[in-house]
Amino acid sequence: MKTKAKKERGKFALNEYDIIIIGGGVAGMSAAIEAKRNGINNIIIFEREDDLGGILNQCIHADYNMEGYEVKLTGPEYAQILIDKVEELNIEYKLNTMVLEIKDDKSIVAVNDKEGIINIKTKAIILATGCSEMPKGDMNILYNGCAGIYTVGAVQKFVNIEGVLPGKEVVILGSGNIGLIMARRMVLEGANVKLIVEYMDHPRGLKKNIIDCIDAFDIPLKLNSTIIDIYGKDRIEGVTIGQVDKQGEIIEGTKEYVKCDTLLLSVDLVPEIELLTNLETGIHTKNCLSPENRYSEMEDKGIFVCGNALYIHEEINSIYEESKAIGKKAASYCIMY
Repeated sequence: MKTKAKKERGKFALNEYDIIIIGGGVAGMSAAIEAKRNGINNIIIFEREDDLGGILNQCIHADYNMEGYEVKLTGPEYAQILIDKVEELNIEYKLNTMVLEIKDDKSIVAVNDKEGIINIKTKAIILATGCSEMPKGDMNILYNGCAGIYTVGAVQKFVNIEGVLPGKEVVILGSGNIGLIMARRMVLEGANVKLIVEYMDHPRGLKKNIIDCIDAFDIPLKLNSTIIDIYGKDRIEGVTIGQVDKQGEIIEGTKEYVKCDTLLLSVDLVPEIELLTNLETGIHTKNCLSPENRYSEMEDKGIFVCGNALYIHEEINSIYEESKAIGKKAASYCIMY
């Protein structure tokens, strides 16, 4: 799927836009489509990757529902429906363009290999930057930097987009949804998933993924357990796992060595909101505030957040619906001001 199209003609069509959307995944495209339907014509989407679609481009499993379609869709199919609508509505977008800064006057600084540094003004900004995986260093596991240790999101891209299988004997730490889906994918690609290790007393993924990925493929799952040590010089050769008690301490006599050449980390996802941190308008992140109210101060000044940049969603359709609402809200803001 390629979305490099007529919208990339070197210079921008306008020096000032009503709405700038940062991120061209489901959230960004849904917000753009809804804003256009609500009377806003001068919209541009900035996407840092080669194509629109975001993370869905690497989610090739047929597990997505969309109203009006009787069959389940793959991630790229779901994304393509929105891409086609963006094209149909003639919404401008820029690919391979990284937004570096949002200023307090709602102008943005971006960069790409065609225009170089770009400064664009706008009435409203929608941040739809999605989320990123927690860095490996935050996993609190000591190792010497040997190869063969990846986050599951990185491996999903390797396998589904690049066509590269990173290893044959696999251990997965964590049982989040992407971890479960990639456990199944690795088996289908010929790898041996020896074990999924989960710190909690229950799998963290959705029940349907537990059934479809773990149960259906007889992948061993060890709960109340974690990885204690990683072995290997140039490449990982094995791990030691152990069971933990309610206080998180390793239970004596439960250590077990598992030989492997690949360790996948199914880590927590973190909203990408770094572009908001330098703004004078504060970000309210107290636990007592709902995600919808967390950025209310910013919304009053024309800066909106949607999708996984707002909070981590379990279902893609909730991103689609909530981002449409943000697009409508941003359109109302532009009309009002």
